[in-house]
Amino acid sequence: MNTPQESAYTFHLLTPQRWADFERLFGAHGAYGGCWCMFWFLRGSAFTRGQGEANRLAMKSRVEAGETPGMLAYLGDEPVGWCAFGPREGYPRLQAARTLKPVDNLPVWSVVCFYVAKGHRRRGVSKALLKAVIEEVRRRGGKVVEGYPSPSTGEGRPGPFVYLGLEAAFREAGFVDVARPTPHRLIMRYVIENA
Repeated sequence: MNTPQESAYTFHLLTPQRWADFERLFGAHGAYGGCWCMFWFLRGSAFTRGQGEANRLAMKSRVEAGETPGMLAYLGDEPVGWCAFGPREGYPRLQAARTLKPVDNLPVWSVVCFYVAKGHRRRGVSKALLKAVIEEVRRRGGKVVEGYPSPSTGEGRPGPFVYLGLEAAFREAGFVDVARPTPHRLIMRYVIENA
């Protein structure tokens, strides 16, 4: 199967009108074991208690209240990828993470999760999503987009274990290293010019 060109993908923020596509992409189990992309919004046992239906309903409630917690990537009419992003201060678990402390006082938009449909992995979806997120943050007046990818290539690791993304995708999208808090975690940034 040929890898689609980046221009083949289209991108849409998750809104109530696109909720069915989000559910279709995440499947019956909510992507990562019932996460439904609520991991960074909930701390400790609140997340564990919610795994599954409670997390699905919590995310749906956020979307119905007007939040746009991330962006969907489409190939034609098929949702093939997801990237969660938002202002860092909106993620309680990230705010409390000892290994991902802020590197300075700049306001940043954090990229906290990716999910790519099984048949579309290793085809550039994450990189394309990152570029679309940068443009959305630019549109909203943000200046810094930050991610926390694994510095490994991901070889031999199942897709679900690279939910924060891979260094290569961030680098290809123009992000640069700003810190390495642990051997297994990077903090990378894209600074938006003329924002």
